Amino acid sequence: MAEITAKLVKELRDKTGAGMMDCKKALTESGGDATKAAEWLRQKGIATAEKKAGRTAAEGSVGSYIHTGARVGVLVEVNCETDFVARGELFQELVRNVAMQIAACPNVEYVTTDDIPPEVAERETSIEMGRDDLAGKKEEMKVKIVAGRIGKRLKELALMDQPFIRDNTQTVGEMVKSAAGKTGENIRVRRFTRYTLGEGIEVEESDFAAEVAAMAKAA
Repeated sequence: MAEITAKLVKELRDKTGAGMMDCKKALTESGGDATKAAEWLRQKGIATAEKKAGRTAAEGSVGSYIHTGARVGVLVEVNCETDFVARGELFQELVRNVAMQIAACPNVEYVTTDDIPPEVAERETSIEMGRDDLAGKKEEMKVKIVAGRIGKRLKELALMDQPFIRDNTQTVGEMVKSAAGKTGENIRVRRFTRYTLGEGIEVEESDFAAEVAAMAKAA
């Protein structure tokens, strides 16, 4: 297997227009063979999807998913470029899959890591810097360790970085790119809302034994 160098990744990116991480994964899957890697990207629809990412996507669909038992519900907006694609079976299936993914990931709060407010990262960094297991370590080492942990934590909050529940060999972001490649349009998940039954409601806990005792005294 050929070594996956930064130069090889860049060459594939220049050739296909795909992102750096997608190119690296394609080369890994293809044993370092650039030709096979380019074919892999085309098969996944990723190469063409990247070239369309800058185009305006104002059409699309608002999809919903209610989980069995009706305790969790999701609304999600997914955009594409034309109403024709929005009404198509492939796009509608994508919307359903994204909605189900959101329902299955209660910790996900944002579409991408770019959507996460800076104060969230700052708060998480402050918490990690104070961890007991970092006590006594040099400052530069602590910073490096915390940076790795924060990067992982932020990805846990982002929908696009989650392994797709129906095929964990790809992320949700890769699934969306694949659909974009197949439809020939820019597709993006814009926003979502998750509803959990009873969330935010304070339930007063009662002491059943005390209630029985009080009723007995009253009698």
